[in-house]
Amino acid sequence: MRKWHRWISVFFGVFLLWIAVTGTLSQVVPLLSGGDGDRPAKTMADATPAKPAFVCPPDYMCRPKPKGGKSIVGLLHHLHSGESFGPVGVLISTLSGFAMIFFSFSGLWMYIQMWRNRKDRNLKPGWFWN
Repeated sequence: MRKWHRWISVFFGVFLLWIAVTGTLSQVVPLLSGGDGDRPAKTMADATPAKPAFVCPPDYMCRPKPKGGKSIVGLLHHLHSGESFGPVGVLISTLSGFAMIFFSFSGLWMYIQMWRNRKDRNLKPGWFWN
C-alpha cells in the first residue's frame, strides 16, 4: 500500500495542490469582495436606463458580464475544475479527485497498520507518537 501511496502522490501532488489552492481562493474571494454584484440599484434612474447599450439578438442567449468578485470566482471555478484546459484538464481534475479519495483511505489504512504494529510490539500506546 505504501508503494502505491508514494508513486501516486509523486504524480498527483502538484494537481492536488492546484485544486486545493483554487478551491480555497474561490471561497475566500467572495468574502473579500463583499458581494457587490447582488446589490439592487439605489435610484429609479439607475434601474431603468433611457436607451439600452446592447440589444441581444432573438436567436442568442445573452448574459451581462459579471462585475467585481463574481468574474474572478468564475475564473477560479474553471481553473479548479480543469475546464480552462479542455477535456484533458477535466480528466486530470477528475482523476485528482479519485486520488484524494485513495490518499484518504490509504493514509488511514497505513496509520491503523502502524498503530497495530506498535501495539503488538508493546511500545508506547497512544494515538500520536514520535
